Amino acid sequence: MSFEPVTVYLGLGSNMGNRQDNLDRALDILSQRLRVEKVSSVYDTEPIGNVQQPRFLNLVCQVSTTLAPTGLLTLAKGIELKLGRTLGKSNAPRPIDIDILFYGSQIIETPELIIPHPRVTERAFVLVPLAEISPDLAHPVNGKNIEQLLKEVTEVQGVLKLKDS
Repeated sequence: MSFEPVTVYLGLGSNMGNRQDNLDRALDILSQRLRVEKVSSVYDTEPIGNVQQPRFLNLVCQVSTTLAPTGLLTLAKGIELKLGRTLGKSNAPRPIDIDILFYGSQIIETPELIIPHPRVTERAFVLVPLAEISPDLAHPVNGKNIEQLLKEVTEVQGVLKLKDS
């Protein structure tokens, strides 16, 4: 079954090993299967949840894909495993984390996948880079654009733009 290309936003994060290299490698693998259209700057961010771990490097990318949402999830999880992520406790340190933030304007809620990402509206480490590349993107559930959502975030969680990115 083939799909028309869909614009998708992915959040990438790393806090183990060479964080920048992990992000670069993940983007390289993604670009072999998807059309990477925009990539935000890289941001150094504080961990959330389990704060007793190293800081993250985070970015957001806009891609175009013909993969179905479940196929995209399988690709993302496969890249995570290839780059050394182990299955286990949530919020643990990891070499790479790839989250599907938005898949077109679709709203999906299955046991395996929730789109839009359920915590996208409360995470500055996602909203700051997302606002950089797509400030007018509308959240399909609440209708607010990314710039508006970012203004509503009360805690900016130590999101620092890296000068070299």
